[in-house]
Amino acid sequence: MYTRSWSSPVAESGAGAPSFVARHQLWDDARTSAAEEIEAGLDQLDLVRLVFADPHGLARSKTLTSRAFRSVLRDGMNFSPGPFVFDTGHAVAVDFTGDHGIGVDEIAGAGNFVLVPDPLTFQRLPGEGPRTAWVIGDEYLRDGTPHPLSARALLRRTEARYARRGLTPVLGLEVEWYLTRRLDDAPGNTGNGFGLQGQAPRVAALNAGYQFNLDAAYDTAAPVTDPLALHLIRLGLPVRSMEHESGPGQIETTFSPMSALDTADAMLLFRTVTKRWCAARGHHASFMSQPGLDAADPSGWHLNQSLLETATGRPLFAAEGLSGGVSPSGKAYAEGLLGWARELCLLSVPTVNGYRRLGAEHGLAPTRLGWSVEDRTAMLRVVGSGAGAHIENRIGEPCANPYLNIAGQLFAGLDGLTGAAGPAAPDAGDDTVPQSLRASLDAFRAGRAAQLLGEPLTATLIKLKESELRRYEAWCVQAAPAPGRVTEWEQREYFGVF
Repeated sequence: MYTRSWSSPVAESGAGAPSFVARHQLWDDARTSAAEEIEAGLDQLDLVRLVFADPHGLARSKTLTSRAFRSVLRDGMNFSPGPFVFDTGHAVAVDFTGDHGIGVDEIAGAGNFVLVPDPLTFQRLPGEGPRTAWVIGDEYLRDGTPHPLSARALLRRTEARYARRGLTPVLGLEVEWYLTRRLDDAPGNTGNGFGLQGQAPRVAALNAGYQFNLDAAYDTAAPVTDPLALHLIRLGLPVRSMEHESGPGQIETTFSPMSALDTADAMLLFRTVTKRWCAARGHHASFMSQPGLDAADPSGWHLNQSLLETATGRPLFAAEGLSGGVSPSGKAYAEGLLGWARELCLLSVPTVNGYRRLGAEHGLAPTRLGWSVEDRTAMLRVVGSGAGAHIENRIGEPCANPYLNIAGQLFAGLDGLTGAAGPAAPDAGDDTVPQSLRASLDAFRAGRAAQLLGEPLTATLIKLKESELRRYEAWCVQAAPAPGRVTEWEQREYFGVF
């Protein structure tokens, strides 16, 4: 029996021409070596998911056959800029057909960019079915320069500033999220469209909640979260704990310390895999801060931060002597975080819904701009002593873009270390954190964010958030929702996708 052999008339790697990676010298020795190992094992795989984080921190991907990935590994692949121009409800926020106003010529006409896999993030996904791997990509313009809208490239640049000073940031994740049980398989597409999100997933709570860390409450989640923890560990993620928080079905997952880029990559993988894992078992996981569920307690993302002297491993935040607390370097870092807190709050709390957690009615929320020792009402909490002393920033919401959030923290902290930020005393807490997305956006627009982000990314985030806010405010005018309650708009906008 004759079987046709399909082949391309064009050689996949350009007939011996240097690859995109080689032409632009994109990889160091470690990535080159990792790529060689990947190539040697591709025959043992069926599919590869090539992923990057959009400005909202959502994973966008294409699934490639292992054969196609052979050339993509070194040459990258074309990717539409759509994820850069859509707001959280998939409304077009950046006009790619006209004067987009963000200073990136390639956006005009929705021209492609090049997504290049980072070999150090390549890993096989455990489980049944097709043999599938996951790899995070870096976004480049066609001339080989990092895309100015790439959040991962921004974090790389920020981390490099520390490296030039002989410093290594170390971060730890504490992430709260909601695990619920799906009531049906309805896709929520009725009424959906560009900027018109359909019905949110219909779910039921796992328990009554409000028995903090109760072992019996965790038992209601354990059939899903225990095997999930093992699955995450098999992916190489340094999971420390799964805990039941206060809300009904509210879970906190913590991780051991990691480098800055590894922390952001881990957050992207954790959220994506957790939603997929739970969905496959008839549940729904959401990283929306306050879902529209009865008795839901808002979820936060606590980002623990410390610094090491790279050459010696000496912890810079450790105070000398017996007094404990934090060192002068740690205090200066904290002052930098506070000095930039309003202008960069948008990077840590980027949604309408996230600000519901920051109101004074939530007793353990970080309601004030200040730092203190072991005080959960302050934005910054000094935790531990000696070599374990670190700063916990409690302001973030769990669906924030991890690359933008972490880059903002590191940038502000370094500003404090170099003496550029103004002083901020502990317990001088007259100022409250921004109370709405509108207030944060105004501070972001009027401030110095472009010093970190550059003009194109700053302009893009403003357009994305303005679009989101316009749609929300227009809905509120029409629907006149009751004050103080999570709206149907928020539930539709965030609960499913985040």
